Amino acid sequence: MTAPAVLLPIDAQPRQRTTHRPLLHHVPVVETEADVDAIIVPAARSATSLTHATRLAAELGCPLLVLCSLGANPRDVRAQTAGSGVEVLAVESPATSRVPVLETRLLLADSPLRRRTDTPGKRNFGLALAWMAGWERVLFLDDDIDIQDASEVRRAAALLDDYEVVGLENVGFPDNSVVCHAHRDTGGEQGTFIGSGAMLFRRSRATSFFTSIYNEDWFFLLDPRGLTTCAVHGTFSQARFDPYAVRNRAATEEFGDCLAEGLFSLLDDGRTLEEAATSQFWRAFRADREQFISGVLRRLDSAPGISVFRRMQMAEALHAARTSLQQFTPDDCVGYLKTWQVDKQAWRAWIEGLPVGLSIDEALAHLRS
Repeated sequence: MTAPAVLLPIDAQPRQRTTHRPLLHHVPVVETEADVDAIIVPAARSATSLTHATRLAAELGCPLLVLCSLGANPRDVRAQTAGSGVEVLAVESPATSRVPVLETRLLLADSPLRRRTDTPGKRNFGLALAWMAGWERVLFLDDDIDIQDASEVRRAAALLDDYEVVGLENVGFPDNSVVCHAHRDTGGEQGTFIGSGAMLFRRSRATSFFTSIYNEDWFFLLDPRGLTTCAVHGTFSQARFDPYAVRNRAATEEFGDCLAEGLFSLLDDGRTLEEAATSQFWRAFRADREQFISGVLRRLDSAPGISVFRRMQMAEALHAARTSLQQFTPDDCVGYLKTWQVDKQAWRAWIEGLPVGLSIDEALAHLRS
């Protein structure tokens, strides 16, 4: 649905934010616990990276579903986890299945803005399996995440009686976009948000989906009126990675990063997502985003403690992000979000039409047939 044009007053122009954490309900103390029905890992690394997930599944007493691609394959996963006492379901992420190919994915198929990762598709496949198998409390866990305290996960799972999603807090290496890493590395304040790397969801949330752009987990949390009910409890550690090592990473992140930051800036101000339905809003936000990236570039010249090589990497990434920003228009932003809203309705209708009460093997067979 297209909202009427909204004129933004001068003092309410959108701004890139250092954090969106006030949007979340922080629940430091939880008195009850609940069982976790399954852990789903969209694995891309070698089977040895599943040590933390396997240990956690053993402590929680739940199945571990590993959706494999790239450097992960089911045979190695089964060999690695043999003798763990965990029910491990390791499957190759299928190139084709009954999971629908949504219009937002096709929209960028031939675009330089396309993000070439299969992780959103694997997570959507996992959502469908959870729905059919009747798993009510599910943990998405990335293969570079370590959760030390299983009891924190059980307490977080208990919060799903009141919230649709509960994320754990990252106390390890920050997981941000390349632009936001550069902002922090040049002296800027930069927070993190909850993400699907360590996120519990209620089965009913499977009617949302992961879109095929960066910050897909932020879009998973959004409903037409705003953010779904989200809480934070427990902690995890993200393994360190080099945000500047992959040359085109910043370029392929920029479209999703700009869209998500723009939408969440509205929520930060207590405004509605309908206001993102105008080209005027995106014209203002894109201009602000460009100023933000340019400001990081200016600080980079004098930021202390950065080697010459690292400075070159960061500058290349920031210039690539700014170039990507210039490759899409305010109307492109509006058009993508309209298509995303249509996809949300299509996904919900599809998943609610799936058979339920199946074993995981039956569910897998149904999606593959």
